[in-house]
Amino acid sequence: MAARLAPGNVRQMHQSLHHIVATAPWSDEALLQQVRRQVLPAMTRKLPLAAWIVDDTGFPKKGTHSVGVTRQYCGQLGKQENCRVAVSVSLATEQASIPATYQLYLPEVWANDPERRKQAGVPQEIRFQTKPEIALGHIRSLMHEDVPRGVVLADAAYGNDGGFREGLVSLELSYAVGIQSSTTLWAPGTAPLPPQPKGKMGRPPRLLRRDGKHQPLTAKQLALCLSATDLRRVSWREGTRGTMHSRFAALRVRIAHRDYWRKEPHPEQWLLIEWPKNEKDPTKYWLSNLPPSISLRKLVAIAKLRWRIERDYEELKQELGLGHFEGRNWRGFHHHASLCIAA
Repeated sequence: MAARLAPGNVRQMHQSLHHIVATAPWSDEALLQQVRRQVLPAMTRKLPLAAWIVDDTGFPKKGTHSVGVTRQYCGQLGKQENCRVAVSVSLATEQASIPATYQLYLPEVWANDPERRKQAGVPQEIRFQTKPEIALGHIRSLMHEDVPRGVVLADAAYGNDGGFREGLVSLELSYAVGIQSSTTLWAPGTAPLPPQPKGKMGRPPRLLRRDGKHQPLTAKQLALCLSATDLRRVSWREGTRGTMHSRFAALRVRIAHRDYWRKEPHPEQWLLIEWPKNEKDPTKYWLSNLPPSISLRKLVAIAKLRWRIERDYEELKQELGLGHFEGRNWRGFHHHASLCIAA
């Protein structure tokens, strides 16, 4: 790029470009806000905004001095490895999407090390946050900006987090998020037992109960109770090999997580189950607080729209160089990503 911009003075131009990315004090938030203001009107001209998609992506990196690098799960490699991870939210219609926010996940070993923070230029206001907490912060900032709302989509790394789901409910947002097969739920038509009857002495009990015979089931146990007639073939979009389709079922359930500390049961919501015909067991599970009246086809289409963020990262890494940043500091890492997103 330096050679194209200044063929007669490549070295100085290279230093100038490096300064713009690594150290110049411009705002990533302001740049991404301008990107949204330009792109969203074009994206939503024919189709409304459908989803806010939460995800994170890993960048393998050797050494220990680059900001945020530690041994952790790297989705790109599918295993624990030395890497850094960034959390983002993409805004999507049924046909297009754009990353709207982007932030490095700073592991505790980094967040609690003043010397490493200083060397990498980590801002003072940055503290340790889990990935779901970072994502909720991004979502709140987008709401304050009055970005058109969409259904929040995320995989099980976020959907399993009760605090993340409760945060979305407190913001009055709809969601369709992945969960693990081990998530405990109350089957349709069931709920935890009411509080114990009041005794002769003391205050009346207020907390919900379970007993030896009245227990929740895991999502997988619920799925295995289904018969073949309970599963419906649903298609959701055109893929590279034709129309994508699978078998699904949707049940009205209640989350069972720690409800023995509650006075009222968790509200009913959808458990969406995908069980391909040639698979021995179900392959995917989602929880969604979308309306009870929604059709199975629409519920599947919304949940499956999460693929768009995978497409975003594929394009950002393979075509725009998102994973090519070789610097070590906080500002440069985010500047590089913001410029890739703008491109």
